[in-house]
Amino acid sequence: MTVADEVVTLDREGEIAIVTLDNPPVNATSAALRAGLVSAIERACADAAVRAIVLICAGRTFVAGADVSELGKPRAEPDLRAVLEAIESAPKPVVAAVHGTALGGGLELAMACHHRIATPSAAFGLPEVSLGLIPGAGGTQRLPRLAGVATALSLIVEGKRLVGEAARAAGVVDARASGEESLRADAIAFARDLLARGLPPERLLRRVRDETGRLAPDPAAFDAARAHAAKRLRGQVAPECAIACVAAALDRPFAEGLALERATFQELEAGPQSKALRHAFLAEREAAKIPGIGRETPTRTVERVGIVGAGTMGTGIAMAFLDAGFPVTIVEAKEEALARGRNTIETTYAGSAAKGRIGQGEADARLGRLATSLAYEDLAQADLVIEAAFETMEVKRAVFAALDRVAKPGALLATNTSYLDVDAIAAATSRPQDLLGLHFFSPANIMKLLEVVRAQRTAPDAIATAMALAKRLRKVAVCVGVAHGFVGNRMLARRQAEATHLVLEGAMPWDVDRVLVAFGLPMGPFQMSDLAGLDLGWSRETSKGETLKERLCERDRRGQKTRAGFYDYDDARRGTPSPVTEEIVHAMSAEKGIARRAISDDEILERCLYPMVAEGARILEEGKAIRGSDIDVVWINGYGFPAWRGGPMFWADETGLPTIVAALDRYAATHGDAYAVPDLLRRLAEEGGRLSER
Repeated sequence: MTVADEVVTLDREGEIAIVTLDNPPVNATSAALRAGLVSAIERACADAAVRAIVLICAGRTFVAGADVSELGKPRAEPDLRAVLEAIESAPKPVVAAVHGTALGGGLELAMACHHRIATPSAAFGLPEVSLGLIPGAGGTQRLPRLAGVATALSLIVEGKRLVGEAARAAGVVDARASGEESLRADAIAFARDLLARGLPPERLLRRVRDETGRLAPDPAAFDAARAHAAKRLRGQVAPECAIACVAAALDRPFAEGLALERATFQELEAGPQSKALRHAFLAEREAAKIPGIGRETPTRTVERVGIVGAGTMGTGIAMAFLDAGFPVTIVEAKEEALARGRNTIETTYAGSAAKGRIGQGEADARLGRLATSLAYEDLAQADLVIEAAFETMEVKRAVFAALDRVAKPGALLATNTSYLDVDAIAAATSRPQDLLGLHFFSPANIMKLLEVVRAQRTAPDAIATAMALAKRLRKVAVCVGVAHGFVGNRMLARRQAEATHLVLEGAMPWDVDRVLVAFGLPMGPFQMSDLAGLDLGWSRETSKGETLKERLCERDRRGQKTRAGFYDYDDARRGTPSPVTEEIVHAMSAEKGIARRAISDDEILERCLYPMVAEGARILEEGKAIRGSDIDVVWINGYGFPAWRGGPMFWADETGLPTIVAALDRYAATHGDAYAVPDLLRRLAEEGGRLSER
């Protein structure tokens, strides 16, 4: 038996052939599946006893996309286009029976069938743009014909899905199965009904490619797609390519539109953005793999969660768990702080319900899972307690000493510290094996990244539990080691330091921000500082006016919240360059004896990003990140590094490590050891290695 025979089987119930695809976990269109499917269709068509064919999948889903590992490489024949041609040109009706998700090539496969039936919860989508691609097997041509231009653009460009009845209303599905478990029987009955109705050949063998009834100009839909791409997919080339291919469905014959789609797909597949996005996709999955921790590693039960601290981070973390269905108890030292925290949560859920993001019943249910207290003893039954208190070692150690007294045996104890030494915090307890870092990013109920910090004595099952818990929270978890700032903030500090140096040497904050936003980041370092608040960790009593931030704060310029920081802000919080900031910058440059000069955009970009790359290499040298691609996952999901550039390590590899090393050496000669090249980076540059593959 060949591999193709193992993943595709053919059997028959009376006059109906059933072709079953079984390629777990998601029935991806691998080479074996493609070959097996063509063979099964050919055999069914050659069997005189067969009058119709049902195409169905085993497991938890219909075909949910391509085999990503094949992208960027020569593919074995038959390709997916040949498979779809074999199905569409079959002399007997082929019915796609869909459950789970039909995504990418899965939806293209279903559209090549003559008819479609789906379970009530089945979902349909074409998410190729997320990989820097467009549908490559007719999706941009068949979907507009089947469901109209507006629906096609919403799925292809915006990444939306059609679920359940919406898919039938859009015309993607012809019939709905009576239940989730009856799909096979219902699909066979549907096929028999088609045969019994005496349909003419063009309806029995309905080919989407021949249909034009839904094809109509829709300028508003194209405008909406372009607006979405400009706002949400800034800098990416695939969305505009997808729009052009959908437009071709309106004014070109099917074959010509298909040829344009194929040529565009191949160009994108070979291009830098898709390569970067595929790296990011695979890196996220690789990050879940931790040496020494496998499927056999046990995990602890986590059903009840405690949180110490009701500030911004504490309430955000609480909502992340409430959203995922966990009962949460928040403990604070003072009633006023507790009341403010609860009010923040109530206001957030009320706003979400008012905007229709969640129903009022769900908002009430989430609040119903929340308890608040002033006593640590109320955390005694928690399976996990997360500390989100003030960011000083003294406070952290006091909190964990208290938790050590009340937490039940085996409870996980986690700190949300952004910078502090987790080993030193663990030393405040008698159970360091149960303690780890869970570094959420603000706002914690929104941001996807979770740095799981493994301390020296953290038990393997504690790490395994944290990684599994992240999935329940729908977070992207990356395991990191103990270091000041861990991975993300440690690299961010290097960028911020360089940005400040550039401003003192001759650039302005808005120059630095403009360059980094043009690179693809959502905001620059000074915009980010204004958003977070310049007075974080600042006090008037101890301020010495030694930094730009201190001088701005001393003038009550503390960021967006005071309508003035590095920028001036209007009532809508729109920032404009500030003459006050410019005056402060020039004065400080003069005091430090720095002769200001013109600084090019290229220098700004190099000096902000190259030291970050060097710091990433040091992190790898020290073993604080497991692999270079983990650093990319951290920066894409926690700091807005453009995924279409692959993350800082991948971007460095594509830029060329020798180029970066030469530039760092050049800057070191004029600016000192801050630009020193780590041994790992220099060695990889000499050997032709890659940081992202470490």
